Amino acid sequence: MIRTQKVRLSPNSHMRMVLNNLCDYRRYCWNKALATWNELYGAHCLNADDNSKPNQRLVRNELVANKADWQYGLSARTLQLAVTDLGIAWQNFFDQAQPDWGRPKFKSKRAPRQGFKTDRAKLVAGKLRLDKPRGVKNWYDIRFNKQVDLSGILKSVSIYRENGIYWACLNLDVTIEPKIKTSQVTAVDVNVGHLNYTLGVLKTLPLKLMRLYSRIKFYQRQLARKRQVNGKQATKTKAYLAMKNKLQRDYRKVVDCQHDLMHKFTTMLVTQFDTIVIEDLAVKKMQMTHVASKGLHRSMFGYFRQLLTYKCQWYGKKLVLASRLYPSTQRCSVCGYIKQGEDKVGLRGNHRHGTRHNEYDCYHCGARLERDENAVANLLALI
Repeated sequence: MIRTQKVRLSPNSHMRMVLNNLCDYRRYCWNKALATWNELYGAHCLNADDNSKPNQRLVRNELVANKADWQYGLSARTLQLAVTDLGIAWQNFFDQAQPDWGRPKFKSKRAPRQGFKTDRAKLVAGKLRLDKPRGVKNWYDIRFNKQVDLSGILKSVSIYRENGIYWACLNLDVTIEPKIKTSQVTAVDVNVGHLNYTLGVLKTLPLKLMRLYSRIKFYQRQLARKRQVNGKQATKTKAYLAMKNKLQRDYRKVVDCQHDLMHKFTTMLVTQFDTIVIEDLAVKKMQMTHVASKGLHRSMFGYFRQLLTYKCQWYGKKLVLASRLYPSTQRCSVCGYIKQGEDKVGLRGNHRHGTRHNEYDCYHCGARLERDENAVANLLALI
């Protein structure tokens, strides 16, 4: 299986310039390929008999045939992989079920993240060695943090630059042994701020994260105030750049904290349980207001499902998805009664019966249950 290991690169001044050039070259190849693809598609629509439909091979051959002299000093795999990714993007455009469905767009040099891919890199003596083009003499290996697991065969590398820091995602082909069978089952009910399962509750917004979010809010207000007073000149001052660096630093801390939390929780689930039941939620349709959207984004519903899906495949565990129409929060786990109409429990409870959001009172058997625990029990009933 393919396991991705993310590392932070520490290139010297020469390789830093090389990485910057490759990031710019990747963006150039993508935009050139997209423009060529659009031209070929327009010609195909006007005269389908004389012009074939564009594909990866036609676009790649067109770009290779029209290469300039300066392009031969850069990696050829950057161009080919950019065209390959563009072909995948066009395939996804015709599949509206994709999460980021849409027509491929041109890349901007002002985007905060710039990167490229290569499948010719090697790991030599604990360092990353990129493929050297012909005629280039000065070439150095790139150091990175060593506290990582590099077991396996390196297949490809994705390198990107963000906020002046270089990162590499190493795709390693590894052999993963399945976890020991425990014959245990569990269900996870996702909520804003916490995840409920059979053994307890996991807080997805701990105190450390809330402190970081409050500090991020303060930095954002400071930057907005500086821009309001000084306009575009504010972005050139040292005070503005220092505040921006603090904001970006805290954003990195938030991402690291969230990913560490979710990885530990999902690993615990696939280690202790053989069957796991979760809900198939339409997260984008649940984002009603900007306040609710912020809470849903910070609770990482989609990221939790993504991690749990591939870890269950890795370790031979079973993942059960409850239907989106399954009334896990409206059904009584004791008698099976389902609330309907004005009796439903909403985000603010039920005004008709005077119940709160975290309470579930069954009007059929009289059971008084905790809402999240009742949802977990209903999900377990699907097994």
